[in-house]
Amino acid sequence: MATILIKNAQVVNRGKIFQSDILVKNGRIDKIDSIIDAVVDREIDATGKYILPGIIDDQVHFREPGLTHKSDLYTEPRAAVAGGVTSFMEMPNTKPAAVTQELLQHKYDIASQKSLANYSFFMGATNDNLEEVLKTDAENVCGVKIFMGSSTGNMLVDNRKTLEGLFSEVPMLMATHCEDEATIRKNMEHYKAIHGENIPVGLHPIIRSVEGCYLSSSMAIEMAKKHNSRLHILHISTADEIELFRNDIPLTEKRITSEVCVHHLYFNALDYEKYGTQIKCNPAIKASKHQEALFPALLDNRLDIIATDHAPHTWDEKSNSYFNAPSGVPLIQHTLNVMLEFYQNGKISLERIVEKMCHAPAECFRIKDRGFVEEGNWADLIIVDLEKEWIVEKSNVHYKCNWSPFENHTFKGNVEATIVSGHLAYENGIFFEGKKGERMQFDSYN
Repeated sequence: MATILIKNAQVVNRGKIFQSDILVKNGRIDKIDSIIDAVVDREIDATGKYILPGIIDDQVHFREPGLTHKSDLYTEPRAAVAGGVTSFMEMPNTKPAAVTQELLQHKYDIASQKSLANYSFFMGATNDNLEEVLKTDAENVCGVKIFMGSSTGNMLVDNRKTLEGLFSEVPMLMATHCEDEATIRKNMEHYKAIHGENIPVGLHPIIRSVEGCYLSSSMAIEMAKKHNSRLHILHISTADEIELFRNDIPLTEKRITSEVCVHHLYFNALDYEKYGTQIKCNPAIKASKHQEALFPALLDNRLDIIATDHAPHTWDEKSNSYFNAPSGVPLIQHTLNVMLEFYQNGKISLERIVEKMCHAPAECFRIKDRGFVEEGNWADLIIVDLEKEWIVEKSNVHYKCNWSPFENHTFKGNVEATIVSGHLAYENGIFFEGKKGERMQFDSYN
């Protein structure tokens, strides 16, 4: 594996920014010092640039197997790497769904051959596969995913006895999609009676309501507290849910953690008028009062992690009417850019961006040797030019679906290069695919 020396970088790590050189050898960070002189295969001058740990996205949908007309485990990891995401955790609602150990392993086998980024895959829970879930190895798999609200795919777990079994018996992290199905169905029938098949997309946050989110999240937390489960609630989208989470203990001591996604921070319900079904997702993007409540909760550590819930569909699929347009937004290539826009506007520091997108996922999921710029860790690094402006265009969108809600938007801040497990995988618009990403490993819950 090539040796790399990065010179004169501004390193962002553990709440500090400092100038340093970084030596990468055998896939790892070999040395961090103010001046390093070494004979290497590649030297990169990062003067005026910033080095961040590679972003770890704990919630993506890359659609392989079975839905590869939308995206796959080759295209989406490339897009991720172009945006500074070096590691991802992918959801089980593929076709077939990853609900047996064999089907789960099949996804790992595909990724080992195709993924430019580091990877892990959630085991999927259903109403009748508890025995299979309990076979999952917590040191090799990021967690168990439970859909407590229906979304893309048919993996709804709505049997309370099943949920009690999962929460009482699964020792590893369980990640939940929390929306109350009965509330959603009631709301949908109500508005269908009024509008028929022509429901305006602006009613999406009313149908998939604040109440539905809170009912489900509060039930998950009730069960987790009852059984002392390790619970991680995905994509919090409401002000109401924020009160359910603690910020008075360190993340490493929390048994119940939370995630917020970039689209819930960036968009609100007024944006349906402009974007329509492009931003239809589950849980729904909601009213501005909910959007505005999320950022303070992120900064005071009631919300622990920033992720994407990257969920691509083709443009033709998304261009349908409300009932026929699937939920999900492609986001992973631009997640850092969204957060850098908040940084440029004075809403968050670089140090906190790194904390929430790199350090916190590593700590929350107990990922071995990733998420920090430290000697001995895997060399997952991104070089960022904070001053460079660029426009999102189809020509530079790397998703297989080839569209983004940010098209024609100008971002300030650009990922110049991405190193994945010691391999220079991306630099100035060019991918280097001679080495694939690594399967992530996790510390035991014992």
